[in-house]
Amino acid sequence: MITGYKIPVIENLGATLDQFDAIDFSDNEIRKLDGFPLLKRLKTLLVNNNRICRIGEGLEQSLPNLTELILTNNNITEMVELDPLATIKTLTYLSILRNPVTNKKHYRLYIIHKVPQIRVLDFQKVKLKERQEAEKMFKGKRGAQLAKDIARRTKTFNPGASLPTDKKKAGPSPGDVEAIKNAIANATTLAEIERLKGLLQSGQIPGRDRKTGPADDVEEEMEEETVVNGS
Repeated sequence: MITGYKIPVIENLGATLDQFDAIDFSDNEIRKLDGFPLLKRLKTLLVNNNRICRIGEGLEQSLPNLTELILTNNNITEMVELDPLATIKTLTYLSILRNPVTNKKHYRLYIIHKVPQIRVLDFQKVKLKERQEAEKMFKGKRGAQLAKDIARRTKTFNPGASLPTDKKKAGPSPGDVEAIKNAIANATTLAEIERLKGLLQSGQIPGRDRKTGPADDVEEEMEEETVVNGS
């Protein structure tokens, strides 16, 4: 049976003596996911409702058996900030919901490309079709250049500067207004409301870029098992 444990700072984890399968860091003030001691038993890490904007390198060395990471409602803004997760080969369940990065173009496919062992992303099963699309998008020189462009945009981003737009900016449509109202109405914390305001000020509409595909066929799960375990 998995046992949860909630303590205020990561530095105190040494006191747990690696006795827990799951640890809950939700509702703290953590800004960077880093500084873990060696925790061989830990499989589930909950860090909801923090201020995490960066993920440290080499987490796989401290958390060699981590399978589930819940980062819901944090401050991760760029996809390249999630790259350190690629080295955690045991990671199969990941949630980045309610982070600004989820509004980025190609967000879901980028994560599937970088962390191919992921089976469930943002509480939605990764479909075989998505894996194939991600492979196609980031394949070859063109795909490698696209990944580099994503990283370059992150490194050259100037906080406070307006985001580039492809078209002339227009006022929000009635549908956008409804989406804004729904997002704010569903916000449960002041931090979430402030995050939504930041998105709106930058011209982004919460949930606009997120896609939902058709339900999986029964055969698809069998095919996915072959792709994930047989590749």
